[in-house]
Amino acid sequence: MEYKHFSHEHHLTLSKVQEGHHHQCHGCPALCHPPSSIFACWKCNFFLHEHCGNANRFIKHPAHPEHPIILTPTPTYCSGSFICNACGSPGNSFSYSCALCELDLHVNCAFLPLKVTQKAHEHDLYLYIPSPDSSQETTKEVCKICAKELSPKLWSFICAKAECGFRVHTCCATNEVKPGQYIDDGPEVIDQTSSNSAKSQPEVETNQTQTGFTMDQLNEIEQLRLQMQMSNQLAQMMASFNLANLV
Repeated sequence: MEYKHFSHEHHLTLSKVQEGHHHQCHGCPALCHPPSSIFACWKCNFFLHEHCGNANRFIKHPAHPEHPIILTPTPTYCSGSFICNACGSPGNSFSYSCALCELDLHVNCAFLPLKVTQKAHEHDLYLYIPSPDSSQETTKEVCKICAKELSPKLWSFICAKAECGFRVHTCCATNEVKPGQYIDDGPEVIDQTSSNSAKSQPEVETNQTQTGFTMDQLNEIEQLRLQMQMSNQLAQMMASFNLANLV
């Protein structure tokens, strides 16, 4: 079965990764391991995890309800990379981004499950999205699984029972990715932007195909993203030119 993906010039075929082989996904930093399914262009050695290849071009995410976030095949910044607002790690491939707000998410981070179970804790853990003011917090916390420091401005999973005080890195809580998780029945997410209570689980409208934005509006946002990319490149060229004149 052939599949045309917007990020690649050739048609891709859906294949299985064979035992003993590994392929680098062009959509995320993770390798494609057997026996997982991949979209492949064997001519170019271009590969995508099935969930990266099926990721929607835009979604409404509870972390950023103001605007849809758009799937871009390459970062829009002059550096050619981005820093993920969810995990804090750099990326140089696919990202979900809002050019208006400079929000960038790895594909895997954008589709983290909103609720997980973890054998290290007896209760369910919920995705915790801190408010912008959280970066001012001075209290240090460590992950209850890896014992490494937790950043107050990055996403994590926490127990809704305040008395447990159980909080962990997203990568420690789960490796699960759910591209089709956004539905209309109000999935649970702990979002400090709307409440400081660890128990607040607001309803969010996050159906991937019902974002509330018209295609014209999305095209306008995409055009703005491209204009910002061109402006950044022009600024970089001007800075290089001015530096050369000073030497």
